[in-house]
Amino acid sequence: TIAGNMVPVCCGSSYRNIGVQLLLDSIVDYLPSPLDVPGSKAVVMETTETINIMPDSQDAFSALVFKIINDRHVGRLAFARVYSGKLKAGALVFNSSKNKRERVGRLLRIHAEHREEINEVAAGDIVAIIGLKDIGTGDTLCSESFPILLETIDFPQPVIQIAIEPKNQAGLDKISEALNRISAEDPTFKISYNKETGQVLLAGMGELHLEIVAERLAREFKLDFNTGQPQVAYRETIGKAAEQVTRYVKQTGGKGQFAHVVLRLEPGEGFEFVNRISQGSIPREYIPAVESGIKQALEEGVLKGYPVVNVKATLLDGSFHEVDSSEMAFRTAAFLATRDCLKKAHPRMLEPVMRLEIVSPEEYTGNIINNITNRRGKLESLEMENHTQIIRGCVPLAELFGYSTVLRSLTQGRAGFSMEFSHYAERHLAS
Repeated sequence: TIAGNMVPVCCGSSYRNIGVQLLLDSIVDYLPSPLDVPGSKAVVMETTETINIMPDSQDAFSALVFKIINDRHVGRLAFARVYSGKLKAGALVFNSSKNKRERVGRLLRIHAEHREEINEVAAGDIVAIIGLKDIGTGDTLCSESFPILLETIDFPQPVIQIAIEPKNQAGLDKISEALNRISAEDPTFKISYNKETGQVLLAGMGELHLEIVAERLAREFKLDFNTGQPQVAYRETIGKAAEQVTRYVKQTGGKGQFAHVVLRLEPGEGFEFVNRISQGSIPREYIPAVESGIKQALEEGVLKGYPVVNVKATLLDGSFHEVDSSEMAFRTAAFLATRDCLKKAHPRMLEPVMRLEIVSPEEYTGNIINNITNRRGKLESLEMENHTQIIRGCVPLAELFGYSTVLRSLTQGRAGFSMEFSHYAERHLAS
């Protein structure tokens, strides 16, 4: 097995308890023990030297936390494999991943639902530790006198998202608490909050992964919620330069409001404000209020209410009244001028475009490329690597919801993909 001349294969079903004992026996019989293979690699923190950690109980203690479980009776359980040395209940350990000292509470040996409390573990043991406060999956525990970092677990980035919302406002805090507990157990599960759409987004490795999370929220935490596709964070921009003259005059019984601005908007990079006022036609102290009014107006576009980006705003001219002008008047005038100017400047919608990388057997390349084209995507490159096709392209995010299921059906489950944000591109409202 070590040489790769034989690959043991076992069949069974853990759900129906078929073949489980055979699998465990095969692990003992066919797979190498830690003594049969080279030691695990670790980095000495003081010297950054790479060393081999041998499974010797007489060496300094080291262990890797590979799983976290939140238990309702005892709190957080940290499952660890001991690579070297010994650990006693109540001892102090050093978490080199977080550079913190922690005290071990109790040590448990887990036999399915049965838990056996033990006083000491040694190299080769797998143990559940109670009492560690700031611990995460992939953390290294070691002796403080010999701080090392074991090889960390490489977790892939999530590829699919769903939106979740409680059926009533009272459930929002409960859902947040439950999601944080699940996230602490599973590093491939991510939670984010989109301020623009107001949605809580759950990201995971696939639709089944997120379905299990949703089922746990309902079954374990007794929560009532709705799930759905996340909303796309669109943007708006302008297609040409436009100018607007706005006079804001409001007369009440006492002091009135007066402001006069001449504003030009044109396409740019990000947001830029230019002050072209000369000879004091608008006093200097009112200029920040003008810029503030422009920024406020750009927070909601005139097409669909999305934020407006890539605009250069130039204050060309204006006038003021010695009594009635104020910061509020100029902020309001700039706001109204910007709104009117946006309507004349050919407003356009922008949508987020994702960079997609698909790894697939060669025979499915044609189907994948056709599907990308049908999703308004653009192909960038095709590469062959170890008889596997790597397809790279850009596809609008709005077209990628549920893509993992589509890709599985196109390739009989043999392809995988990753995606990341690339850029914003113009979207025609008719499409």
